[in-house]
Amino acid sequence: MTTPLRDGPLLLGVRHHGPGSARAVRAALDAASPRVVLIEGPPEGDALVSLAADPQMRPPVALLAHAVDDPGRAAFWPLAEFSPEWVAIRWALTHDAPVRFIDLPATHSLAFKDDGEDGDGDGNEAGPDSAPGPGDRERALRIDPLAVLAEAAGYDDAERWWEDVVEHRGGTDGDDPFAPFAAVGEAMGALREEYGDGGHRRDLVREAYMRLQLRAARKEFGDDQVAVVCGAWHVPALGAVSTATADRALLKGLPKVKSEMTWVPWTHHRLARHSGYGAGIDSPGWYGHLFGAPDRPVTRWMTKVAGLLREEDQPVSSAHVIEAVRLAETLATMRGRPLAGLTETTDAIRAVMCDGSDVPLALIRDRLIVGDVLGEVPDSAPAVPLQRDLTRLQRSLRLKPEALEREVDLDLRKETDAGRSRLLHRLRLLAIGWGEPAAGRGSTGTFRESWRLRWEPELYVRVAEAGVWGTTVLSAATAKAESQAVSATALSEVTALAEQCLLAELTDALPVVMKALADRAALDADVGHLAQALPALARSLRYGDVRSTDTAALGEVAAGLAERICVGLPPACAALDADGAAEMRAHLDGVHTAIGLLPATPDRPAGDLSGRWAAVLRKLAARDTVPGVIRGRATRLLLDDGRLPEDEAARLMGLALSPGAPPADAAAWIEGFVGGASGGGMLLVHDERLLALVDTWLTGVPAASFTDVLPLLRRTFSAYEPGVRRTLGELVRRGPAGGGARPDRVEAGIPGFGAAVDETRADAVLPVLRLLLGDPDPEPNHDHRIDHDDDLAGVAR
Repeated sequence: MTTPLRDGPLLLGVRHHGPGSARAVRAALDAASPRVVLIEGPPEGDALVSLAADPQMRPPVALLAHAVDDPGRAAFWPLAEFSPEWVAIRWALTHDAPVRFIDLPATHSLAFKDDGEDGDGDGNEAGPDSAPGPGDRERALRIDPLAVLAEAAGYDDAERWWEDVVEHRGGTDGDDPFAPFAAVGEAMGALREEYGDGGHRRDLVREAYMRLQLRAARKEFGDDQVAVVCGAWHVPALGAVSTATADRALLKGLPKVKSEMTWVPWTHHRLARHSGYGAGIDSPGWYGHLFGAPDRPVTRWMTKVAGLLREEDQPVSSAHVIEAVRLAETLATMRGRPLAGLTETTDAIRAVMCDGSDVPLALIRDRLIVGDVLGEVPDSAPAVPLQRDLTRLQRSLRLKPEALEREVDLDLRKETDAGRSRLLHRLRLLAIGWGEPAAGRGSTGTFRESWRLRWEPELYVRVAEAGVWGTTVLSAATAKAESQAVSATALSEVTALAEQCLLAELTDALPVVMKALADRAALDADVGHLAQALPALARSLRYGDVRSTDTAALGEVAAGLAERICVGLPPACAALDADGAAEMRAHLDGVHTAIGLLPATPDRPAGDLSGRWAAVLRKLAARDTVPGVIRGRATRLLLDDGRLPEDEAARLMGLALSPGAPPADAAAWIEGFVGGASGGGMLLVHDERLLALVDTWLTGVPAASFTDVLPLLRRTFSAYEPGVRRTLGELVRRGPAGGGARPDRVEAGIPGFGAAVDETRADAVLPVLRLLLGDPDPEPNHDHRIDHDDDLAGVAR
């Protein structure tokens, strides 16, 4: 039955993102058939509203407005499928009725977006809500209308009250479609009489603009042919008696910025998040289900939950679904609710399907109650050039943005994966955090990368901000890298930037970065800074083979840094305190690894540089003025590289742990030699001479000094694997074997060790190692084959 419009325009006060309000709006519009529909939203969106009819448009979506000169100043107006505004837009487009947005233009709202007032008066986001004027006292007096009404009805939860009075009460054919809006309008009128603007000072300005637009529409289409869909809080203000002159006076002198607007995809996770531009809803997935379920919403919800749990290999049967529905309905009856709500269904799911555990409920909340839906917008929607280029790359590389976090493994030897890697690294340089590097689950080689991807709507703002650097991802990343290279003040910043450029294959930016790197390196005399910068350069050089990047200039700079470190490191390590020694030890490890990665150059053969570094380590290991942790670490690095005989290592340990050495310095030496993740525990397991030296020293530490060295020793040995600690304890309890000689040199059998190296068994693994290392057929160069086999045999033994 159609009820004609009476007494002026139809004011439909709604709760944003409320499925009950959305159904009521659709019923009221069907009954009234207005000639024009006015919607609370920025008028700049009028030119984009027709895109809502495009088949490619799929909510949730949002209108995005940003300042042209400052893209970071942006605001969103999100719309879900169950949003009353979206329902009104779709109704109007279907019935060929004009749609006009009547809220304060974004050109004004963006101009004073940072004044601290956020959120619609009705407690739900409809756009950016900040206005000039309210002080701290006024902000403290803001009210939540739904919370006030819920408290008056005896509820302590506004969400539950709204569900009971709106969401769970479906209308019948005989109901008046306008009655719910009349009741809500009356309630809001009483609240406005009691609380005035409720602390939402900017609402007075917004409502003045809305009244002006409403007057214009009434004059154009007639009083009884206009429908307005707005937040319920604004209904009394739109129906109030006011003059156009008074309304224009409120709008006089508003600040302005030049703005642009477009549609962007939105997510259910973002709808559920409370943020600086408004209040979200707690359960968009549940609301979407209520809006879309044609009947029996509780039964259909339980079926969805059962399907999700079955996908996760949880034993959920049809009997579980039936029992959960019964329990939810029983709880609703006991609690006096018209229909089982989210609280009742969740309690029933926990008891029946989850065996009382909250762990599966976390999955249900994330995947169903909130949901992982990501909307879509048509290709014809306006976008900055950088966004269009990014969209093109995402499609060509088959790397679709998704709201749900996922991990991808990339093989850089494949063209598509290499392109994906370049794109993600370029976006990271532009501060567009779509992907974050993750620990790989497979090979740790340089040809493989792992990324953790998740697309958030805010990234569209980041893309708009990055648009100042260029119109394509490549040109923007190149321009920003060059700018950062020129403005960088620290050497480590430039080396990190050089690494990013190589990962992103920004070949045009590399000359500028290399020049800045050479200039900073020449001026920086701090050995710590040089040591901190070298590992990043060495890592960058590793990508030359896989990414086919020319790194010759980078290699020259890295080799020069390494030489300066070799000269300046020994004096820099003298007379350091404990914190300085620990920091320098970390630099020592980084430089040692980096020098091993540096390639040879025509002027600097690789052997010369590694030989100079070995000489530096020998100086550090032998100087008494160097802290014990650094001397011990230098000794260990020489031993691992085969540049220090085992007898000499034992001699240095004996000197460091001699009775004349201070206990704290001796403990630091032990930490440097066998501490950390360097495999020191296994070294002590397999060389009982060293273990015996440590044991003898420890038992001889004076009681007065033991409590000082204990924390350091505990930190050293607690880093070992449990099996290593257990084996060390057994060896110490058993006592030295064979006079302290190495177990593999003891003729008497010791469990777990042979009498000597088994050459036959060691040679048997050579074919497997050759296969793993990708060794080509060595026959064309017999000498190379001999050298390579010798290296493999060393690895095997």
